[in-house]
Amino acid sequence: PFTRQTLLFSATMPPEIKKLADKFLSSPREVSVAPAATTAKNVEQFVVHVHPKEKQQVLERLIRDEKVETAFIFCNRKRDIDGLVRWLGQKGYNARGLHGDMAQKSRTQTLEDFKDGKITLLVCSDVAGRGIDVDDLSHVFNYDVPMNADDYVHRIGRTGRAGNTGRAWMLATRNEEKFLDAIEKLIKEKIPEFNLKGNSEKNDGKTENKSKKPSSSDKKESPSKDKDQSKPKNTASKKPAKPNHDDVSDEKGFGDEIPDFFGCAG
Repeated sequence: PFTRQTLLFSATMPPEIKKLADKFLSSPREVSVAPAATTAKNVEQFVVHVHPKEKQQVLERLIRDEKVETAFIFCNRKRDIDGLVRWLGQKGYNARGLHGDMAQKSRTQTLEDFKDGKITLLVCSDVAGRGIDVDDLSHVFNYDVPMNADDYVHRIGRTGRAGNTGRAWMLATRNEEKFLDAIEKLIKEKIPEFNLKGNSEKNDGKTENKSKKPSSSDKKESPSKDKDQSKPKNTASKKPAKPNHDDVSDEKGFGDEIPDFFGCAG
């Protein structure tokens, strides 16, 4: 009817949704709640800087070392969820996926199985980041750094509820640093960095280079080796030095893989 009343509810209001609201609603009144910009104090946060190819191995190590009972594992792209679920299953973990391409009935059943303890690890998109309340969720893993800083606050808010404590881990590659910076700017705090290898292993390269420097005793002895400078040196027979291609490192850095910025979060 002409006098009907229409209401639009949305967890977020990006520009695209705002345009739809302006198009279909007549003289609407907007009621909004300010987005959460702070994280719960009873949730410990950590970030681990990793190479993209090491994410799965690092995730498994964290799950094992943390003795995880139940956890949400968030991915940015829906196509990554099924692959990660299969990989975790091969490692012996009871994991299942949850994303927007699943039927509502299937999503509801999956969530119920998780609450009943039939599933240990729920690999999900941001469809599970809001409006889901699970008791005694011990851990949240951000397998990908969320592209939207607000999503981070909602993701880790799934743990540490009802007065409980929780732990939130985030795996960050060099290509995701800008998203990490946006998150820390939003929550106004620096997320503690966790080095899995330990400081001693992290600085192995520097330590090794320092150990190769000559000592003071070596410096004193070095001139004596070349005392006889009067003998002519036969340099004619020497061949020109060939470039040593082995000195060129072929190691790939964090930025060698181009991220898929066009992935659509669930």
